[in-house]
Amino acid sequence: MKNVLIINGHQKYDEVAEGNLTNLYINSASEFFEKNAFNVKHSIVESDYDAKEEVQKFVWADYILFQFPVYWMGVPWITKKYIDEVFSAGDHNGIYINDGRTRSDATKRYGSGGLLQGTKYMLSLTYNCPISEFSDKDGFFDGLSLDEANIATHKTFQFCGAEPLETYSVHDIFKGDLDMDSELEKFTKLLEKNFKNN
Repeated sequence: MKNVLIINGHQKYDEVAEGNLTNLYINSASEFFEKNAFNVKHSIVESDYDAKEEVQKFVWADYILFQFPVYWMGVPWITKKYIDEVFSAGDHNGIYINDGRTRSDATKRYGSGGLLQGTKYMLSLTYNCPISEFSDKDGFFDGLSLDEANIATHKTFQFCGAEPLETYSVHDIFKGDLDMDSELEKFTKLLEKNFKNN
């Protein structure tokens, strides 16, 4: 059986971001993983977590599903705090050994000291902006793809040695006409592609 860590990266703001959409995706993913005989653990960034215990979850996991809303073009600040605290606690403790460089071997490059080799991660993002703003030179993101616009999160995992799976995103979440049945179907199909075939 494979091990998967589901991280709830939501930060609550009353009346704006209650967390219902994030929880819907996490519940859907949990059901998928349990049905497909994965061992599942959960982490919640907006909680009284223990950083060292969280590190051990990363070490245990074969896969990571990182579910979060994009706030102001990045992870919520409490999610960044979680990353800073947990990944720093993973120094020489299962997540990374150093930044990869060494005086004795000039071929060792920055960012090659991660210990999560073999671990794969998937970002699952909720956005207010439309998908059309990505990969369009005239769009808000100046031609950047979805993954390029989330480069800081990807590079954090890369620094630790983890490999990306295809990213999921849902857009225009405040428009009021979001077809959640269709979105959850897309999400489940991507879970099947990412986790049953890798």
